[in-house]
Amino acid sequence: MKWQILDKLRHNLCMELIGALLVISVFTACNHGKKVSGYKTEIITKKMTMKSGYANVNGLKMYYEIYGQGKPLVLIHGGGSTIQTNFEKLIPLIAKNRQVIAVELQAHGRTSDRDADLSFEQDADDVAALLEVLKIEKADFLGFSNGGTTALQIAIRHPEIVDKLILGSALAKRSGVPDWFWGFMAQAKLENMPAQLKEGYLKVASNADGLQVMHDRDAKRMVNFKDIPNEKIKAINVPTLIIIGDKDVITPEHAVELHRQISNSQLAIIPGGHGEYIGEITTIKENFDDHNLIVPMIEKFLSGK
Repeated sequence: MKWQILDKLRHNLCMELIGALLVISVFTACNHGKKVSGYKTEIITKKMTMKSGYANVNGLKMYYEIYGQGKPLVLIHGGGSTIQTNFEKLIPLIAKNRQVIAVELQAHGRTSDRDADLSFEQDADDVAALLEVLKIEKADFLGFSNGGTTALQIAIRHPEIVDKLILGSALAKRSGVPDWFWGFMAQAKLENMPAQLKEGYLKVASNADGLQVMHDRDAKRMVNFKDIPNEKIKAINVPTLIIIGDKDVITPEHAVELHRQISNSQLAIIPGGHGEYIGEITTIKENFDDHNLIVPMIEKFLSGK
C-alpha cells in the first residue's frame, strides 16, 4: 500500500513513489439476485461520455464507471486509491479506442464497506460478480499495485472471464519488496498517507469516517499478506504484460520471477516510480506530459500487434 511507504521510499530510494454530472437516464435491472442501481451518464468530451452507477454485489454497493466503446478493459485501482487518483490521466487516452470499465473496491472511494477484512480473493470475486451484472462475459484487465494482485487473483479464480492481463507493479510474493517494507507496514498510520490520496477519497466518499476504515483494512491486509502459490501463478495462461518502474517498490527480481512463471507473458521495466507510468496522482510533477504514459505499449499489447 503506497501511502504507508511513501516517506520511507523518499528517503531510502530518493524518489516520489507511493504514492465529470449531466443526468441522462436511470434504470434498474436484476441478474441472479444482484441488482444494478440507477446510473448516470456524463458528457466528458464531444466524442466520449461516462456512465457511472452502483451494483449490489456480494453485500457491497459497488461503484463503477464506463467510458468509450469497443472491447472492454477493466481497470482495478491500488490500495488507498480511487478510480481518479490512479487512472484519471490514463482513462481519456485508453477510452478513445476501447470501452473502459473502472471499479472501486470494498471500502474504497464510493463503494461501501462490509463487515469483513479485505482480501485479494474477495476483491477478485467482487469484480467478477460486477461483470456478470453488467452482462460482460469476457474482458481484458489492468490492475495497478494492490489492483495488480487482485487482477492476478481474477486470472486464477475466474480464468474464463479473462482475455488479456496487465499487471502494473503487482505483488505475488512477500519477497517481491525490500525486507524493511513489512515492518514499516506494521506501523502504518493514517497521517503518513499522502495528501493527494486523502483528498481523492474525501472528494468522492459519502462518509469522511471511511478514510480511517479504508486505511486500516488495507494495512491489515498487507501485514497478513501470504505468497500466492507457484502452481497457481504458473496455471495462468492468458497473454500477460508485467510492468514495473525502475524505481518501484516492487523489485525487478520479482517482476522477472513473475515473467518466468507466467509462460505467455511479456515484461517491461519503465523509467520512474510506483505508478508514474500510468500517471498515478502522487507521481504527477509540474512538467507532466501524458505522452510519457505507457498508452502505446498498452494498446499494442491489447491489440496483439
